[in-house]
Amino acid sequence: MYRKLFIPGPTEVREDVRKAMDFPMFGHRMPETSKLMEETVAKLQKILFTNNFMIIGTCSGTGLMEAAVRNCVKKAALHSICGAFGKRWAGISKSCKKDYEVLEYEWGKGISPEDIEKKLKTGKFDTVFITHNETSTGVLNPLKEVAEVVSKYPDVVLCVDAVSSMAGTEIRVDDWGIDYILTSSQKCFALPPGLSIASVNEKAMQRSAEVDDKGYYFDFLEYKKYWDKAKQPSITAALNLIAALNYQLDKIVNQEGIENRFKRHAEMASIVQNWARENFSLFADENNLSPTVTCINNTKGISIKGLNEELSKSGAYISNGYGDLKEKTFRIAHMGDLTVEEINWLLGEIEDIIG
Repeated sequence: MYRKLFIPGPTEVREDVRKAMDFPMFGHRMPETSKLMEETVAKLQKILFTNNFMIIGTCSGTGLMEAAVRNCVKKAALHSICGAFGKRWAGISKSCKKDYEVLEYEWGKGISPEDIEKKLKTGKFDTVFITHNETSTGVLNPLKEVAEVVSKYPDVVLCVDAVSSMAGTEIRVDDWGIDYILTSSQKCFALPPGLSIASVNEKAMQRSAEVDDKGYYFDFLEYKKYWDKAKQPSITAALNLIAALNYQLDKIVNQEGIENRFKRHAEMASIVQNWARENFSLFADENNLSPTVTCINNTKGISIKGLNEELSKSGAYISNGYGDLKEKTFRIAHMGDLTVEEINWLLGEIEDIIG
């Protein structure tokens, strides 16, 4: 049964995007791949306002989270945590046997740049990890301000998880001084799962050259070697997904327009947030509200599972709360190719169900 997905990934994938994956296959070492990769990278750079080297990996975003740990942590990492995915990144550092500390906040609250600066003044850390948009809580962290703090410490690499924000809100990689930033295909890009994307600057590349025991699959230098040689991926890639990404990026950059896409996300977010204030309450702090996913307190004690069962009959699906927040909250994603009209329709359906 078809259900329109209003969940924070995988998001709704339009039919024309799905059709962009249907073509006769070619080899990953053929000229067609070089052309496809070069076109795709140029458009990604426009979305991120950067000239940096771009990785397009065949893995989930978690794969490039691990890549950041393996390539960028030489001495010790500082992980800022305000939800489930910040916690996951710290867990990856632990599993990779890296030295690290956590700076942890109550779920629903944002990260403090001042707290990060206090930690960096100790000189213990050479890498900072921040989740830009915490999918589990609907919190958007102050990335630009954090980047300003980290920029005062030339030996510290800033790594950013933008899995649920990239292509949904403005991120100026070069102007803000972001060393490494990653996302995955099934969020704001409105593609099927299976691809991950990262921007890597020279500082992060140099750090990778200094770090041992990185493994092979996620080695920045291997990605760069194959790109410099022929504008190709380092391993056999999901070429059909990359073709869909290239197609979607053309729509974003040349049809809708990057700024218009950001404005649409902001408008959808405002509609959902105002509705939540009126009918329930917001879980995230008002100063850190996400433009792509809203986490809503279940103040009426309704069954979120039951709500989704009823919504499915209308052809829609939302997300329950994450982890311990299950049934205590619910999440409505307003990202990707969803429209204001679709958001208003969804909210109307929910109102009809809950009465």
